[in-house]
Amino acid sequence: MGIGVSIFLLALGAILAFAVNASVSGLDISVIGVILMVCGLIGLGLAIYAMSAGRRSTVVRDETYIRDRPRDPGVY
Repeated sequence: MGIGVSIFLLALGAILAFAVNASVSGLDISVIGVILMVCGLIGLGLAIYAMSAGRRSTVVRDETYIRDRPRDPGVY
């Protein structure tokens, strides 16, 4: 889940939790909104952690490569 999906879940959850006053039998819409906001926060945290962990694992190698030249048949 990326940052965009996490922000979408946060916004949708906030709308359901705070702005919708509808009632559905057997469901509490505000609880569903809170659950979506929690999932969005967890996803956002994981996405930011994955981005920062990817930056820290950069490896820089300082190696010198010597290409072998073909031997000159006249030189021994």
